[in-house]
Amino acid sequence: MSKSIPEMYGSLVFNDTVMRHKLPKDIYKALRKTIDNNTHLELDVANEVATAMKEWAVDLGATHFTHWFQPMTGFTAEKHDSFISPIEGGKVIMEFSGKELVKGEPDASSFPSGGLRATFEARGYTAWDPTSPAFIKDGTLCIPTAFCSYAGEALDKKTPLLRSMEALNKEAVKVLHILGDTDVTSVCTTVGPEQEYFLIDKEDFKKRKDLVFTGRTLLGAMPPKGQEMEDHYFGILKPRVAAYMHDLDEELWKLGIPAKTKHNEVAPCQHELAPIFNTTNVAVDNNQLTMEIMKKVADKHGYVCLLHEKPFEGINGSGKHNNWSVSTDTGINLLDPGKNPATNTRFLLFLAAVIKAVDEYADLMRVSVASAGNDHRLGANEAPPAIISIFLGDELTNVLDCIIKGSSFDHEKEMMSIGATVLPHFVKDTTDRNRTSPFAFTGNKFEFRSLGSSASVATPNIVLNTAVAEALRQFAEKLEGTDPAKMDEAVLGLVRETILAHKRVIFNGNGYADEWVKEAEARGLYNLKSTPEALPAFKAEKNMELFIKHGVFSETEIVSRTEILFENYVKTLHIEALTLQDMVHKDFLPAVMKYADSVCDSISAKKAISASLPTGEAEKLLEKLASYYEEISKQAEKLESDTAEAEKDTDLEAQAMKYHDVVMADMEALRAVADEAELLLPDELLPYPTYEKMLFYV
Repeated sequence: MSKSIPEMYGSLVFNDTVMRHKLPKDIYKALRKTIDNNTHLELDVANEVATAMKEWAVDLGATHFTHWFQPMTGFTAEKHDSFISPIEGGKVIMEFSGKELVKGEPDASSFPSGGLRATFEARGYTAWDPTSPAFIKDGTLCIPTAFCSYAGEALDKKTPLLRSMEALNKEAVKVLHILGDTDVTSVCTTVGPEQEYFLIDKEDFKKRKDLVFTGRTLLGAMPPKGQEMEDHYFGILKPRVAAYMHDLDEELWKLGIPAKTKHNEVAPCQHELAPIFNTTNVAVDNNQLTMEIMKKVADKHGYVCLLHEKPFEGINGSGKHNNWSVSTDTGINLLDPGKNPATNTRFLLFLAAVIKAVDEYADLMRVSVASAGNDHRLGANEAPPAIISIFLGDELTNVLDCIIKGSSFDHEKEMMSIGATVLPHFVKDTTDRNRTSPFAFTGNKFEFRSLGSSASVATPNIVLNTAVAEALRQFAEKLEGTDPAKMDEAVLGLVRETILAHKRVIFNGNGYADEWVKEAEARGLYNLKSTPEALPAFKAEKNMELFIKHGVFSETEIVSRTEILFENYVKTLHIEALTLQDMVHKDFLPAVMKYADSVCDSISAKKAISASLPTGEAEKLLEKLASYYEEISKQAEKLESDTAEAEKDTDLEAQAMKYHDVVMADMEALRAVADEAELLLPDELLPYPTYEKMLFYV
């Protein structure tokens, strides 16, 4: 008999329940103190934890352990060591020490470092993060760790995320104590990242070089039907997809990942999974695991899970919505307006801090979601625009307007009546859902909607945490020493001052409209349309000052990460350009030629039978094929030449712009002609599965 869901959930996780059961009371208390208060863990405690962790893992069939970390590749990394230790008589025992638990030494020279490490400077360290529970995957005990260089620079995404969480905790607690909430000892951010993805047949995937090498199709004409009938969104799950989702849920639940919602998305073969909120650090780890498990389970079902932001031209791509909120250890959601937001001064102050942070560091927020893949989505009427703005909804906007004007706000909750007597009445939400906004308030949290589906959610949350920490730091300076009897008045004054200074970033309208682009420019908002345009903002003086002040990044870490991001962009477009050239020269043009030969043979056969047989249509087709062949060849030569030229550029930022402005434009021009030609070719002559086959026959 299979396990029930409560029995299954977290069964492969060394969570609090397991720790409480396996560890001596004093050791458990010491470990909880480290986790809850960010205190140092002594080696004797680590030894006890390591022994218990090893015994638990071995009982569940684990033979190896690994320090599981998140280098700047965008993926996770792991080096496996067995628990065995040789003893006399040619035998072994299973051992695992505290030293092995808390520290590892992977080779750091072959991971992206942006110049922080030379190839011959190989030593790096992984350090156990006790705030994220260990888990078992594929018979290996996985220990979440940070990753740093021999000199201590962060080479991963976890380290700065933990630093940013500490920065926000420090400043938020300070503000809350000033407000009189002295029972609060810690504040943490929580995240629930919704994950969009595509499922296509594994055999189709193998026949597409572009999907294999780049994750997206570089050629492919749209079929007669796409997503325009809007019949896939929330539609009935096909049995094979439902079976995949069922197995995926179970695998995620075993790892303690709270997968909650699943449904069909807008595009054919596109789906979404959403988890319940978790502490940001754990949520980031869980999302990395989720993407990995999605691919593994897909393989078992004969699918390939595509996480690229734009796998198919002409239909919606995939994003990842970062639902972000702030909570205290006393159970208060600081972004919950309550029944009367106009009198909830604590909420208004934290809301003002977020508005200020997003306005002042909108360029950093854009950088945090920048990638070659995501550039295909942002501003394309399927995702928010590249312009960062905040949607608050009518009620909160009216509250802030009243604060600015000094007038009272009176608003009763509206009951929703649908018209039919049998249907229930219910309280209407105070905010609508604005799908065109990059940063929307959705009741008790903000939804950062600009993330790409393949991205780590670490970087956007590093930026959010740090920017809000800085706003709170400034608020604390202004409110410190205020007479408690006059605190509400002082807070409202500060909120009024902040909103007046930053209301330009609030926009409740249609982010897809051309008028918004013009209005945003008039407001002085950033419109960083592409990754090469956005990335230099990472090392802008004000942004470097922000990170350095709060101890999130050092100057060298910022410079190195900027270089890594530029390198990733250049490498991505270079691989795409070479792949497209390969497909055109080796596969597509030969297919066009083969069809042209077939048409020639048909014309010759007809003429051999009788000179009077009509061949006009065939000759027109042959002329079209010849014209397409010539144009595709010419465009391919231009792409090849421009790619070689871009590759020579030694200035990384200039090179990235050249790939964006020239190479990518060449690719788009070549694709446009090839996709037109594809419509003429019989399916059996095409060198790859068509969109029709991939999207409608799964």
